[in-house]
Amino acid sequence: MKRLLLLVLALLAVGAAAGWWWVNRTPGGRTWQGYVDAEYVRVSPTLTGRITSIAVARGDHVAAGAPLFTQDEIDDVAARDAAAGKLSEAQARLANLETRSRDTEIAQGRADLTDLIATRDRIARDLQRNEELLRTGAASRQVVDQQRADLASAVARVQAAQAKLDQMQSPTGREYEIAAQRAMVEQAKAGLAQAQWRVDQRHVAAPIAALVSDTYARPGETINAGNPVVELLPPQNVLVRFFAPETELASLHIGDRLAISCDSCAADLGANITFIAPQPEYTPPVIYSESNREKLVYLVEAHPPIDQAMQLKPGQPVDVRR
Repeated sequence: MKRLLLLVLALLAVGAAAGWWWVNRTPGGRTWQGYVDAEYVRVSPTLTGRITSIAVARGDHVAAGAPLFTQDEIDDVAARDAAAGKLSEAQARLANLETRSRDTEIAQGRADLTDLIATRDRIARDLQRNEELLRTGAASRQVVDQQRADLASAVARVQAAQAKLDQMQSPTGREYEIAAQRAMVEQAKAGLAQAQWRVDQRHVAAPIAALVSDTYARPGETINAGNPVVELLPPQNVLVRFFAPETELASLHIGDRLAISCDSCAADLGANITFIAPQPEYTPPVIYSESNREKLVYLVEAHPPIDQAMQLKPGQPVDVRR
């Protein structure tokens, strides 16, 4: 009887201790089942074309800017060269319109102008003397009239020579012709830039440092624009997803640090909460718990540090703890 009493007392003590632990347990000990997921970067060509080479394979680590694959560029290179020829032609036409006469022609024009100016000045001086002699009768009216006509002719020749020299020193084309040709040069530059862009699109590089998760094409295949050829997994795109019941949602906040554990994982794995779903959903099938069925839960996403991210594999089940 005494032994039975001791056993009952012991069971009561154990029950009381268990009840105290349940009442005073810390919420931080809660564990959620989750899984590793990834947001892949699927790199596709901008233009439709035939794949000529693929520079990476599954499992490779590539740096940002590293070549991934190339497409046939023969037509695009020919179009670029043709655009470059059109630009050179347009620039040559513009240079011709903007170019003045040759230096030797300009020097000859200046010499002719100087000679005509000297002739004009000589006739003007002779006319002035004869006009004074005309008052005294030492010169005839006919001579004075002839010299006046010669002076007017000399002035006209000087003006013509000056205009000719100005034209030699100015561009050969008219202003509106030069403006139109400048527009043609700009149009040709735009055409060349577009052609070069098409050539550049045939050489596709990694937009970000990442792990090559998969390749979807082989050299010789024609791939339409927008269809992925290489699938990349940047470490910052690895994340952990789990579902928390509504009763525990108040204890989770954006930025909170969580501990991550899984089979064969390092002991110090962690992740920071980056997303909490604003709307609930029914418990997904990945949570194998009879007690959680038919309950509403909230999706929570957490991103591990980049140096730990590649230790986790997409699809891998994990335990998440506060």
